[in-house]
Amino acid sequence: MEITKYPTHLAIIMDGNGRWAKKQGLLRAFGHEKGVQSVRQVVEYCVQHNIPYLTLYAFSTENWNRPALEVKALMDLLIKFLKKEADALHKNGVKLNVIGNLDKFPPKAKETLLATIDKLKHNTTTTLTLALSYGSREELATAIKHITTDIQAGNLTPEAITEATIQKYLYTHNLPDVDLLIRTSGEYRISNFLLWQIAYAELYFTDVLWPEFTKEHLQAAILNYQNRERRFGKTSEQLK
Repeated sequence: MEITKYPTHLAIIMDGNGRWAKKQGLLRAFGHEKGVQSVRQVVEYCVQHNIPYLTLYAFSTENWNRPALEVKALMDLLIKFLKKEADALHKNGVKLNVIGNLDKFPPKAKETLLATIDKLKHNTTTTLTLALSYGSREELATAIKHITTDIQAGNLTPEAITEATIQKYLYTHNLPDVDLLIRTSGEYRISNFLLWQIAYAELYFTDVLWPEFTKEHLQAAILNYQNRERRFGKTSEQLK
C-alpha cells in the first residue's frame, strides 16, 4: 500500500542497544555504536519523504545514573557522530536542534554539539532534534519556574496563562506537537519523554531492537499511522 500521509513530527524512543549487544556477546557500548546506523537510516528517510521534524530520545536525565564508563562511551559516541555526520547532514539540508539540560555535559561534547548546531542552523529540509540529558518532568518544572519568575516580575498574570502560554516556556517551543511516537525493543513505556507534546500523538511499539531498526521498519510504522483515525476529541461522523 502506498503511503500518502506522513507525520509532520516524528519522535522515536531508541531502545534496545544494550540488549542487542548482549545478544551478540558484546559490551553495551558496541550496541550504541551499532545504533548510530539506524539513526542515519531514519534521518535519511525523513529527508527523502519530506518529514519536517524528527526528534530522537538520545540520553535521558536518568541515564546519568548509568555506569561511568558507559556514560563516557555515550558522550564520546555523540562527539564522533556529530563530527562524522555533520557534512552529510548539511548536504541534506538537515537542521540540528537540542532539547534538555546541558549543564552536566562534558565541555568537549557540549562544544562539539553547539558548533554543529551553528553549522547547520540555516538548513530547512528536516529539523533533527536530539533529546539530550532530557526529562519531561524536569522540562515542565523548569517551565513553571520561568512562568513564576515572569509573574513576579509583572510580565505575566495567572489569568493570562493558557496552554499556548505554557508551550512557549517548553524546550520544544519551536516545534509542533508530536504526531507519531515510536518505541523500539518491545517496551511499552513513555519513559518521561515529551509528556506534554504527545497528548494526541499516535503511539507505535515494535519488538525490533534499535540497532536492527531499518527504513523498512519505519515505513511499516508510518503505514500503520496512516491507517489510524485521528479524531482529537471529535466523533468519526464529524470528521466525515
